[in-house]
Amino acid sequence: MACIYALVTIAIMLAMFLPAAEDYVGADNDDVMRLVQVRDLLAGQGWFDLRQYRLGLGDGTLMHWSRLVDLPLAVFLGIGATFLPQEQAESIVLTIWPLLLIPLLLYPIGLSAMRLAGPAAMHVALGLSSLFAFTNIRFHPGSIDHHNVQLVLAAWIAAMLIDPERRVTSHVIAGIAAALAVAVGAETVPFVAAACVGVAARWIWQGQVAARAARAFGLAFALMISAMFFLTVPPSHYTTVTCDNLSLGFYALSATGGGLLAVATAVPRIHSIRSRLAAAAVIATAVFFTARIIAPQCLGSPLSDLDPMLVTLWLEAVTEAQSFSDLLRSEPHTLGGYYAVGFFAISVCLFQVVQGEKPEAHLVLLLLLAVSWMIALLQVRGFFFVNLLAILPLSLLIADLRLGSQADPESPNAAFAYVVTVLVSVPAVWALSGALIAKGTEDTMGMETITQDSGARPERGECSATDSLRVLAAQETGVVAGPSNSGAEILRFTKHRVLAAPYHRNQGGMLTELHIGLAPPDEAEAFLSGAGVSFIAFCKNDPQTQSLIRMKPDGLYAALARGEVPPYLQPLGSSQDGFTFYRVTESLKKN
Repeated sequence: MACIYALVTIAIMLAMFLPAAEDYVGADNDDVMRLVQVRDLLAGQGWFDLRQYRLGLGDGTLMHWSRLVDLPLAVFLGIGATFLPQEQAESIVLTIWPLLLIPLLLYPIGLSAMRLAGPAAMHVALGLSSLFAFTNIRFHPGSIDHHNVQLVLAAWIAAMLIDPERRVTSHVIAGIAAALAVAVGAETVPFVAAACVGVAARWIWQGQVAARAARAFGLAFALMISAMFFLTVPPSHYTTVTCDNLSLGFYALSATGGGLLAVATAVPRIHSIRSRLAAAAVIATAVFFTARIIAPQCLGSPLSDLDPMLVTLWLEAVTEAQSFSDLLRSEPHTLGGYYAVGFFAISVCLFQVVQGEKPEAHLVLLLLLAVSWMIALLQVRGFFFVNLLAILPLSLLIADLRLGSQADPESPNAAFAYVVTVLVSVPAVWALSGALIAKGTEDTMGMETITQDSGARPERGECSATDSLRVLAAQETGVVAGPSNSGAEILRFTKHRVLAAPYHRNQGGMLTELHIGLAPPDEAEAFLSGAGVSFIAFCKNDPQTQSLIRMKPDGLYAALARGEVPPYLQPLGSSQDGFTFYRVTESLKKN
């Protein structure tokens, strides 16, 4: 049934999205940068070498993305390129990759609902999961960023942990998925930590009944995270601690916690709840001191060392990084699509626990939902996981209400409760309602509104047309100063190095580009010369560029916007509503 639902969803998505597609790469900068990274891997860059040599200053920028997502894409592209031209192979692979993940997303959710409440709940869960994939831009053709893989892994973790029979195989799968989630991206670390706490808490409360399942989870988690560490981290970095990807810090914490949980659940003398609490306290203490000794810096935000200028001019403008309070001030109509379904699901879990309706499963889901929802309050990107996890408790509720409505077909209250619950369980309904309230009905009824507002918004540059970049691609290889949101596309379409692209590890390049734009034309020469800039890709319509123009009316970008070109810049050409390119003259570069 998961395959049938997935095939129908994929067919509809292809029919609706492909005819209107302007590019075969997804609408996010990360999709473009992932393609650049995979191209470099296929061109011979080392498996352990994650440096993007054409990004930033000096020797480039060490990226924090995992090769685990690069690998299948590189394999498919390598096979495709043997039969097809590169661009055609890329268009096919990038189209099918996110679609292939849809059945892997639907299967665990449908299986879990089937185990808990039977076929009716399974069909509801598969239907809601299909809607989630359809309205979530991460599963649309061209989306090759790692977030869709993380969502699939989160679905497997949640579904396997609420297995009512506590099967060892389910918990092994959950442990493996949890380790893979940490290895793929650090964004899932709080979610995985919550899953680990849930497994440990169930063992503390239930004792030997849950011991085998907890031991299987802990052992699988510890072994898999060890395998991922040695497979993806270069030996020269074994002792390095970073907080935005898998390194010694997250590896030590995961292996310590998982290994000690497996050991504790195997000790026969731990047979009372008091002894299990003591054992859990020892594990928690060991994990805490491991963090304090090995990775104390990772107890805070990985973006805490971001330069204040980048926070103001870049991070605060990134949609995914907005908090609940930010959205409340700027776009209150979007709050329903981001937060309402998760809040409803949390309330349902609490109610079902109080009622004694499958309390164990609802408690686990409550923990995972609550942690994800709190993360979404800090950064809206967490709502992806919240809306996904909400499917399971809401499917069980809808199935119960459906049975009640069928048992009493004459009751309008039962039918009304069923219909309303179905509607409020779909994030797209909240997103569309908010858009209608904010903008009126004239321009919000299209599918674009439903999918983007309930999924994610593109974070691409305003001047990103392929045609306009051909002017730059025809020039001799050099260094380009341009808007950060266009950096990945310049890397994709040209052989140049770019100073800026929206990645926090490239602070030096991003700050240099900002200073170039803010400095008066005569002072900007020093920044251009110091960074060895060969070309300026000026995009007047870029939001960040407009911010720089407002901040410094006497700055270089403000002068270029007025058509005042300093003598050291040679215009190369421009495109309508696109880039204007300037060559930095040889005299300046020699100086």
